[in-house]
Amino acid sequence: MFTASHIYIYGNTPSLIKADAAIVLGAEVWNNKPSPVFRERINHAVNLYKARDVSKLIFTGGVGVGKPISEAEAGKLYAVNNGVDELDILTETKSRTTNQNLKYAKEIAQQHNLSKFLVVSDPLHMKRAVEMARNLGLDAFPSPTPTTRYRSFESQLQFLSRETYFYFVYLIFRA
Repeated sequence: MFTASHIYIYGNTPSLIKADAAIVLGAEVWNNKPSPVFRERINHAVNLYKARDVSKLIFTGGVGVGKPISEAEAGKLYAVNNGVDELDILTETKSRTTNQNLKYAKEIAQQHNLSKFLVVSDPLHMKRAVEMARNLGLDAFPSPTPTTRYRSFESQLQFLSRETYFYFVYLIFRA
């Protein structure tokens, strides 16, 4: 119960810092467009960019089964349509997991001399994602979406239960 509480609190405490880039963790694509969950992440990243809290956006995520476009590409298109300069967007399109999202984002960041990051995801995903980023050697800080598609108590409890489980699995196996 302590771990679940810590995950919940951590995910609702954004870092109020400026960084070189926001790493936007991928989520599902529906009909070539970001799913509602992914859209919330992208909207938050676009707001960070427009507020000049970051100068680059790194979209992550490969092509899902049966999907014609990668998560990263869908994120980029959505961000460009919402006022982000295409030159300020980097993408990685190979990843299938959160750890891969971060690993490949790190490779791209190094190629562009970026060193400080805000990790953008859902609040309840934040603790595990930032810990993974830091274990990969990234100077990473949480930037949870202020809005979430997981609004009801039941959906938040399901997501929290899932994240608590995966957090323990990560701690045990570092996978």
